[in-house]
Amino acid sequence: MQLSAQLSQKQFLSLQMQQGLELLHAPIMELRRLIASELVANPVLEEEFFLEPTLPEKNDTANSHEETPWSELALHTDHTERKQQFLESRPSHLTLAEIIQAQTASFLEKDQPIIKAIAGNLDEWGYFRTSCSELAASLHVTEQEVEVVLGKIQQLDPPGVAARDLKECLLIQLKHQGRENGLASRIVSHYLGQLARHHYEEIAQHVRVPLSEVLKEVAIITALEPHPGRPYMGSEEQSIVPDLIVIEDEGSFVVHLNDEGLPRIRINDDYKEMLASYAHNKELRDYLRDKIRLGKSFIHHVDQRQSTLVAVGREIVNLQNDFFRYGTYGMHPMTMAQVAKNLKVHMTTISRAVAGKTIDTPRGIYSLKYFFTSGIEQENGKQISSEAIKALLKKIIEEESKQKPLSDQKIMALFKDKGIDIARRTLAHYREQLGILPKNLRKR
Repeated sequence: MQLSAQLSQKQFLSLQMQQGLELLHAPIMELRRLIASELVANPVLEEEFFLEPTLPEKNDTANSHEETPWSELALHTDHTERKQQFLESRPSHLTLAEIIQAQTASFLEKDQPIIKAIAGNLDEWGYFRTSCSELAASLHVTEQEVEVVLGKIQQLDPPGVAARDLKECLLIQLKHQGRENGLASRIVSHYLGQLARHHYEEIAQHVRVPLSEVLKEVAIITALEPHPGRPYMGSEEQSIVPDLIVIEDEGSFVVHLNDEGLPRIRINDDYKEMLASYAHNKELRDYLRDKIRLGKSFIHHVDQRQSTLVAVGREIVNLQNDFFRYGTYGMHPMTMAQVAKNLKVHMTTISRAVAGKTIDTPRGIYSLKYFFTSGIEQENGKQISSEAIKALLKKIIEEESKQKPLSDQKIMALFKDKGIDIARRTLAHYREQLGILPKNLRKR
């Protein structure tokens, strides 16, 4: 045995390339989850959206200054709303009140009326807006008893439920994470207004910690759910969400990207300015520069995924135009290699782009892979796709006499009359794929 050293060249994928391939491979629901995760992991990323201003109610003008910060803060934390929708792949069939009562079934019998009243007074976002004194008076119990039960409910799932305001909601969630004594809780308790206005330097001065530490805590806070009751609002989701949509427009078919509910992300300008303002702070500069670089790379890969998917969809519509006009009978043989050549990309790129993706067409929702089909050469030299042959076979079987079903040999002859020369074994294989029984088992 001996030790030796040698040089060799090997290819490997960088983390950015791996991320790009993962995004290209992801269907739309998975893409939403990946974007939501990246928004949480990278504090320099934010979501672009429009927020309508909300006015305080007339009877709550005294507290309007406490509510305003959150409406501003929501501009940069609304991605948590998206995140919850992404992660909830199956809608709950239970209401929030039923969820609360199910978790409190083992509580003391004397507390059950209070639990039911609190659960029934939760708003659609999961907040408890009724005062404990009013609830106590209506139930003929003490206010302290209501406070105790409310505290127990606030320890249940979903985290933050039954909070009376935003600050309490966020603090409850931080407590669930074991951060009740940490810097994040301190910022929420005393500097929520500065947080909403992105005055991170001011917060850093007050809490006497480096700005980079404050930014890490901000990332934790913005990942919290401001509306814990959202998953139980009862909105139904589609079982299949198409990645592409084909719309017929004046006789032609146009491919659109389905970006409904997909966040549009960008680099927060505040962090760009911070990078320029704190050039003397090497630790902070390096931290921000790395996060901005990763954020730009992620945005680029998302855009690349979208443009590649649209290009593939347009090529499918172009090559399978007869399908969109006439149905399955108009299907043509099409391979991934053919599409890759037309788009001047590698075939593996096409394979990843169509994997798990669906397209909503005027004829229904189809998997993108459905359009890639082999073919059989006809007598005129042209090829007909296997899907078109299956559709024709199914039609022939449906129209045959149930008392005298056709044999495979006779079906082959019918295909021959149409100029399609198909082997008996191939015909039997297609028949089995369609779940059609042999002649002797089809007879009635």
